[in-house]
Amino acid sequence: MKCSLCGLQFREETARSACRGCGLVRKCELVKCPNCGFEMPCEPEWLKRIKMRRQNKDANNRQS
Repeated sequence: MKCSLCGLQFREETARSACRGCGLVRKCELVKCPNCGFEMPCEPEWLKRIKMRRQNKDANNRQS
């Protein structure tokens, strides 16, 4: 995932561990950038699948 404020690429798991303490532990839909602290919505699953397909396609093209 990419922070829309500072541009840092990071894993969503890292962002979830960086966000603690607001009290919305079970229903929170936000992730927090570990670099700048900006909070943003999680990437939807469909968008994650599209990005993964694109990365796989690019990797296959580089190997050819």
